[in-house]
Amino acid sequence: MKILLVDDSPEALAIAAARLRKDEHEVVSADDGKSGLAAARSEKPDLILLDVDMPDMTGFDVCRTLKSDEELRMIPVIFLTGSADTADKVKGLDLGAVDYVTKPFDAFELRARVRAALRTKHLQDLLVKHTRIDPLTELWNRRALTDRLKQEWAKIQRHGGTAAFVMCDIDHFKHVNDTYGHRIGDKIIYRVAKILAGQCRESDLPVRYGGEEFAILIPDEQTGAAAALAERCQREIEEMRLQVGQEDVCVTVSFGVADTDGTTSPETLIESADAALYKAKHAGRNRVVVASAEQTVF
Repeated sequence: MKILLVDDSPEALAIAAARLRKDEHEVVSADDGKSGLAAARSEKPDLILLDVDMPDMTGFDVCRTLKSDEELRMIPVIFLTGSADTADKVKGLDLGAVDYVTKPFDAFELRARVRAALRTKHLQDLLVKHTRIDPLTELWNRRALTDRLKQEWAKIQRHGGTAAFVMCDIDHFKHVNDTYGHRIGDKIIYRVAKILAGQCRESDLPVRYGGEEFAILIPDEQTGAAAALAERCQREIEEMRLQVGQEDVCVTVSFGVADTDGTTSPETLIESADAALYKAKHAGRNRVVVASAEQTVF
């Protein structure tokens, strides 16, 4: 697990790091509040140990900023303090910290409190993941997409860049269900999901959007790369066969592609890709349409 130490005392940083590394944690450190926030954003630690008394930003200020950031708010914070003042402890816990360790800290107590916080974080991560996974396809679900889109949008607003988005829908899927039944329909949805996921990079987010509709969020790319990915998926799905009795069942998929260039929000990005998907459907299905160019790629 990765732990971020934020403390303006080199001695405290060295002691805490040495003790935590005994439990084989990866430890990164920062010596003031501003660099601590920067490290939290770049390192995405599993836990932050945060000194209360620092000159530029107090630990309370840092914690308040962390808890107001959509990307960082779920990282647990343990305050480090030389004060035994109950009012300070109450203030820190009210800001969202999970625990306090008083300096000079006992090595066994520090490691025990860190282990407890990391156990809770691990269970929390499992619960969050469970609520964001589609049980049929094992892809991320629409809720996960909403959260990730917000994160990508915030990153683009802060640092620039772009992201591409693909919406796709299995053609004539109602006919498949009506002809072969929902069990076969579910198998087809599962197979299509695996093909989509297999064409994605680790940084991409393939999602079951709902029913027979899917989406793919592609960070740091534009419509060209997204359309190429969609074409690969389209060809592989077109070649897919599912044997039902003596018959091979095959399906096709239509794709709409857009990117963040010219869009004003995550919602308008989705709407742009959805509009392109609508054009693909009405142009004959089994094709890729790029929203920006409003042209059929294939």
